[in-house]
This record gives sequence, structure tokens and C-alpha cells, in this order.
Amino acid sequence: MNFSASKQFVKPPQRGIFPLDHEAECKPYMEKYLECLKEERNKHHKCRDLSKEYLQCRMDRQLMANEDLDKMGFSKEAEVKNAEEYDKSKEREGYVAGKHIDKPMKWWFQRS
Repeated sequence: MNFSASKQFVKPPQRGIFPLDHEAECKPYMEKYLECLKEERNKHHKCRDLSKEYLQCRMDRQLMANEDLDKMGFSKEAEVKNAEEYDKSKEREGYVAGKHIDKPMKWWFQRS
């Protein structure tokens, strides 16, 4: 066998990849957030404050890099207000997206 003597390069983790919480320091925050998601039927904008608390806990304990929470989508401008769930009424009546287009589609190289 011939092993290469070249130097191996180790890449740092990508943004968004951070150490696991092995000591369960932020587990109560995580559990509150997940419980909220369950109660609100996965409407994450209703559990926004709990998500913010969980991320702040991770930053305080160096489980992730310190970031400005406003830049992470927690600013007042990014707050979701009066969100309504789509009721899918068109689909129940038989609507299919794109079905109303009768002409054949051309490939990109066929278009002039």
C-alpha cells in the first residue's frame, strides 16, 4: 500500500453546525419550545419568544457562536402578525396548478 505523505486539511464546521448540548444545559428551553410547537400545530411564529430564549441559552453557554438575534430573524420588523392558515379550498374543488395551460411547453433552447 502506498499512503500519501500529503498534508490533510481539516475544514471548520459550516455555519449552523454547532456542538451538541451534552450536559443538557438548554434542554428545558428546548422542551418548552417543542411543546409550544406541538400545542400550536407547528405554527412556529407563535413560539417565537421560546425559540429566541433557546438560542440565547446556547449562545450564553458557548454551544453556538454569538450572533445578533435581530439578524437571525428576531427583530420587530420580522415578526409575523395576523398570519392565516391557507384553507386549500381551491384544491378541494378540484383545482390543479398549471392544468389551465393548453399550449405545449418549449425547452429553453427551443424558445426564441
